[in-house]
Amino acid sequence: MNISVLGCGRWGSCIAWYLDKIGHNVLSCGLADAPEFIQLKETYKNDYLTFPKSIEVSSNLEHAIERAEVIIISISSQYLRSYFADISKYNLDGKTIVLCMKGVEATTGKRLSEVVGEFVDECKTPVAVWVGPGHPQDYVRGIPNCMVIDSNNHEVKEKLVNEFTSDLIRFYLGTDLIGSEIGAAAKNVIGIAAGMLDGLNYTSLKGALMARGTREIARLIKALGGNEMSAYGLCHLGDYEATLFSKWSHNRMYGESFAKGDRFTKLAEGVMTSKALYKLGQEYGVDLPIVESVYKVLFDGTDIKEALGTLFMRSVKKEF
Repeated sequence: MNISVLGCGRWGSCIAWYLDKIGHNVLSCGLADAPEFIQLKETYKNDYLTFPKSIEVSSNLEHAIERAEVIIISISSQYLRSYFADISKYNLDGKTIVLCMKGVEATTGKRLSEVVGEFVDECKTPVAVWVGPGHPQDYVRGIPNCMVIDSNNHEVKEKLVNEFTSDLIRFYLGTDLIGSEIGAAAKNVIGIAAGMLDGLNYTSLKGALMARGTREIARLIKALGGNEMSAYGLCHLGDYEATLFSKWSHNRMYGESFAKGDRFTKLAEGVMTSKALYKLGQEYGVDLPIVESVYKVLFDGTDIKEALGTLFMRSVKKEF
């Protein structure tokens, strides 16, 4: 397949590397003045991997879109709307859009597929999401994992799963687009909370965080019209090891740095996602104590120990 990957950061470059590795014709597209693009264009390397010469590296967005059967987007989720406003100027009929970001639009509370749906006719331009666990540092070392592709279009997601599955990544067919997107986005918020626990030397509480976090997000998914069991699948609980424990997790590292009073400069999607999920919880009347605690620490200036103390010392209630 002719595939263009828009975005050449950590995950975007890994996707391009992976899809080339399994035999597709891949173009990696980035912004001409972005440091990560310049590095890839000049050296075919970044901090995580080395591109083979079979991958085309370009900053020409029009060319990237025209050549592609499948357009994969891997950028910061909060920039998707403005980025897609540029993409939608070109003819997208007959192409498939695959979103490889995990977030919810903070200003509207919309899932990312909903944002794209405002720009395209999904009968002509199907939209899918690619979610689940994994780090580039593991994939380039040949360590396998499992992921999910979901879409409202069954034929499209089935084709993508068949085309993208390999010994390195086994893909599953998602059956709940709402749950897949919300679960994938929410695990980053739980990841920040886990990092805060690490930063306060409360790491032993991460087991409780995992159990209650999954239950909390299941309630939200159900309220939004999805299947609450999705929270227990690869999109959310299945991604906890990579997000709540890994030394490579940006969200966990952000939370730990925040708790220690240090500055973390890399992208942590869970920051703005906490704002979006807090908004959704208020709108739909869903109790989201972990999301609320992270949100209040990050945006209201609530003391971390006070917030976490309130979280784990709540009034007596049944577990289920």
